[in-house]
Amino acid sequence: MSLLTPEPGLLFWMLISFGITVFLLAKFGFPAILKSVEKRKDYIEESLLAAKKAHEELAGIKEIGEAILAQARKEQAEIIKEATRRREEMIEKAREEARLESEKVIASARRQIGAEKEEALRSIRNEAASLSLTLAEKILREKLGTEQEQKKMIDRLLNEIDISKS
Repeated sequence: MSLLTPEPGLLFWMLISFGITVFLLAKFGFPAILKSVEKRKDYIEESLLAAKKAHEELAGIKEIGEAILAQARKEQAEIIKEATRRREEMIEKAREEARLESEKVIASARRQIGAEKEEALRSIRNEAASLSLTLAEKILREKLGTEQEQKKMIDRLLNEIDISKS
């Protein structure tokens, strides 16, 4: 007997054990394995669908984010433009107010200078008049020191008044 040639009885029992093993595997093992493989396949498909959906949502969110960012940049530009416009308006308003205020101050100073000039002229005129009267008084006293000279002067003045009325 050779070791490489199996005996018919051994072969029979090997076939029966193989058949029982195939039967048990076919009855209990393969359905469980196929069920597991099917579950795994479904899980992978669901995961792929979820990943695809997440990728699409991410793309949508990215687009929304870019749109929001563009809108924010646009609003920022508008805010800066508005702030610049308001600043220019405020500067112009301040310049105008300063110009008006300086004109008021200048006009007030001119009025004050004019009033002080008039007051000075009035004072000079009064002083000149006072000096003239004092001087005239002294001259007249000196010239009209005698009673006879005083009468001559009065007669002459009366004659001048009569001539001017005619």
